[in-house]
Order: sequence, then structure tokens, then C-alpha cells
Amino acid sequence: MSGAQAGVGGMLFGVIGGLLAVYLAALALLVLGQRSIIFQPNPAMADLNQSFAPGGMQAVELTTVDGLQVTSWYLPAQRADGRTIAYFHGNAGHRGDRVPRILPYAGEGYGVLLVGYRGYGGNPGTPTEAGLYADARAALDFLQSQGVESDRLILFGESLGAAVATQMALERPAVALVLEAPFASITHSARERYPFLVFDALVRDKFDTRAKIGQVTQPLLVIHGERDRTTPAKFGHLLFAAAREPKQGFFPAEAGHNDLMQHGMPEQVLGFLGTLDQVADQGQRDRVSGTVSGD
Repeated sequence: MSGAQAGVGGMLFGVIGGLLAVYLAALALLVLGQRSIIFQPNPAMADLNQSFAPGGMQAVELTTVDGLQVTSWYLPAQRADGRTIAYFHGNAGHRGDRVPRILPYAGEGYGVLLVGYRGYGGNPGTPTEAGLYADARAALDFLQSQGVESDRLILFGESLGAAVATQMALERPAVALVLEAPFASITHSARERYPFLVFDALVRDKFDTRAKIGQVTQPLLVIHGERDRTTPAKFGHLLFAAAREPKQGFFPAEAGHNDLMQHGMPEQVLGFLGTLDQVADQGQRDRVSGTVSGD
């Protein structure tokens, strides 16, 4: 090999080595900082009055299985059927930011529990996947203590909260599951945002809704704006296709991630919830028919 060839080879090796170093550095930064990307809490104390919460909503202190005292906000149902929404919010802000989102349902008499997460809105602790599930279980235990049994419980998850709500749907009976702008999993979202970085095995908080959605048996409503640039609508479509019946999908063409309220979501949710009695009645008729035909 000539000196010129050796020089070119050395230069090429140096370029490859440099690119590899940059790649590994970017991968390390992403892996080490992944929780700061996934969880973006507002740690400031959430205030009921400043949030213009509806009358009758009150702060409730819940104890998680790992001993944290986590505050959620609870509005008892005014409806005769006692149906109550457990609302699991997204990855940023805190429960106080979500008050406007629950007003249409509270206005129809639905009870609401705005579930507080650890590390958000003045709550102690640091958010993780396991931690948010623990917070959610404490919230549902509280609702059960208030007489909100499975035939009264509606699970509603927004964005990251959709993954929490889906996990709870696998663990607890409920009358319905509503998913607003859900992602398929953290791994799916990471591949979408960082297509040149391969680190699936290094994801700590997987929130793998795609692997779980086919096991959900509750009536399901998936809502996703087609112009969502935060969580692409293809993930909502993916989950909807993988889910069992009964299910409904609402994919407004002009909506993004944070403006679904302005594109018909409350009306769609209320319409869906209004069909639950029909679904239950049909299921009962099917069971009776099956019993008769089998005799």
C-alpha cells in the first residue's frame, strides 16, 4: 500500500471513528435524559381556586402503595347512574391545567377525579412508569371507596395518560375506556423522533399500549387529530385497528394535539358515553340468547 493510500485509509478511519463517537454521544445523552423528555411536570402547587374548578370539586389525599401522599381533585357525580370519569392527564403541566377539559362532562353531571401524579402539581416523588401506575391504582381505590363500582367507572386518558388508562383497563373492570391522542409506546415514539438512533432495549419507561390494547374488553373510544405533530395520528389508527369491538374512532381532519376540544371532542365523548347503556343491553341480550340457544 502506498503512502497516499495509507493516508486516505487513515482519514476514512478517522471520519468513521468521529461519526461513531458523535452517534454514541447522542445516544448516551438521549438514554440518560429520557425521563426528562417523557415527563415534563409542573411541580408548582396546583390550586383549585386559581384553576376555576367547578363547584363541589375538592382535593383528596391518596396514599400509594409505596407510601406517597398524592393529591387528586374529586367532583362527585350528580347523575342518577353515578358514572364517574377517572381522568389521567398528559406528560406536561399538572391536574390544574386540565380543568377546562373536564367541564363539559361535569356539566352533564358526570363525576370526575382529576388524578394527581407524583412530581406534578405539588405532589412528592419523581414520575416513572411504575410510579404513575401506582398513583392510578390509589386513585381507583379511592373511587371504589366512594361507591364508584365498575359499572360506574369511566377511564379517560390523555396522551401519556392514555397509556396509564389502558393499563388500568387491564387491571380494573370499568364501563368504558376513552383514549385521547394516544401514542403506541415510548419505543414507537422514539423511533419516530430519532430514526437513526437504535436504543429500544435501553428505554426505561415503555408505556407499551400497543402490546396491551388487544386485551382491553371495555367499550373503547379513540380520539386523535389528523394534524397532530406531537403524537402522530398513525399511532391512534394503529391502536384502533388492534383493539377489540365494541370500539369507536374519531379522527378530526383539522385537529392537532392540544386543540381537540375545539374540534368536537366533548360532543363525541358525550355521545359515546350515551351509547354505553345500549352496548350493555345488547351484551345482556346476546348472553341470554346464547344461553337459550345452547340449552
